[in-house]
Amino acid sequence: MPRDQVALVFSKQAIACARLGSPLYGALLERVARDIREGGPCADVLDGYGDLSETDALPLRLMGAVHALVLTGRAPELAEHYPSAGGVFDPGRPDAGWSAFLATVAAEPGWVREWLGRPPQTNEVGRAVLLLAGLLYAVPTAALPIRLFELGSSAGLNLRAEQFRYQAPDFSWGNPDSAVKLDPVWKGEAPGWLTEGVRRHQALRIVERRGCDLTPIDPLSPDGALALRAYVWPDQAARVRRLDGALRIAAKVPATVGAAGAAEFLSGVRLEPGTMTVVWHSVMRQYVPDAEWALVERELERLAAASTVDAGFVHLSFEPRTVGELQRFALSARLGRAPEEFLAFAAPHGLPAWSPGQD
Repeated sequence: MPRDQVALVFSKQAIACARLGSPLYGALLERVARDIREGGPCADVLDGYGDLSETDALPLRLMGAVHALVLTGRAPELAEHYPSAGGVFDPGRPDAGWSAFLATVAAEPGWVREWLGRPPQTNEVGRAVLLLAGLLYAVPTAALPIRLFELGSSAGLNLRAEQFRYQAPDFSWGNPDSAVKLDPVWKGEAPGWLTEGVRRHQALRIVERRGCDLTPIDPLSPDGALALRAYVWPDQAARVRRLDGALRIAAKVPATVGAAGAAEFLSGVRLEPGTMTVVWHSVMRQYVPDAEWALVERELERLAAASTVDAGFVHLSFEPRTVGELQRFALSARLGRAPEEFLAFAAPHGLPAWSPGQD
């Protein structure tokens, strides 16, 4: 990809980060784009990686590499501008941390290039809002054992979704003492299907938690925890707190994430009498090639066709979708062989969610 096109990818990510509440990354990424155009240290370290597609999230790979340097103490001057490391970013002085950022990239090219080869995995805990809401909608009784399978699990943090606390003005659900508190989870009045699900399910009985990922992360290892923290945007304190809490929960609630593609993983899933089998995923479809996803859909159809009253199946998805004429991050649910339903929309990181028609 020509240098100007690589710079454009970074400029677009700068706009997205600023819009999604990270003025620090908005400012830094725009300056990275300029440095790429000028052939500076950022252009040098990115040499050879420009052919990655936009879905490979090259800007977030670079930012994760640098954030990891900050979190490990290898970039103390830059840490002064990163709130995740105790620093302060002043949006009124967007240039303040740029020289330290550029110096860090220039000083650590080997580290940065190694991280550029990794897919960014945020394992965003806020997206559990949509997945848990879909579960409350789909599961008929609180006593029913649930077998939970996740595609593109990363570290499997959202396989522990029912361990989190969910709060909104007109409802709450989950352990009030949970290490993860998601608030507010809904914008406007919550829909009847959700408040009914909250009333019906004071708890959920999850008896199996398994996921897959091409490059799974062990959240209990120091390297795994560092990777997860590095991909969270450092000036988004609420996301940092959610991740820290989810890591504490992961240490207490086991889940298994194996190294496998989504279709291969699903091919080994069978429905079991007396249980509800749930397959869910969130913001991972864009990273799966179309040919692979066609195989995933075939496996989902197999499971749906096998669904019975005694051995139920649910597919929950929180993904970018075209709904009508608009592109949305949408929660959809398919119960057994029934048609897919769109239940809610949300911000890309999951908070808050809202009902169709509440825009």
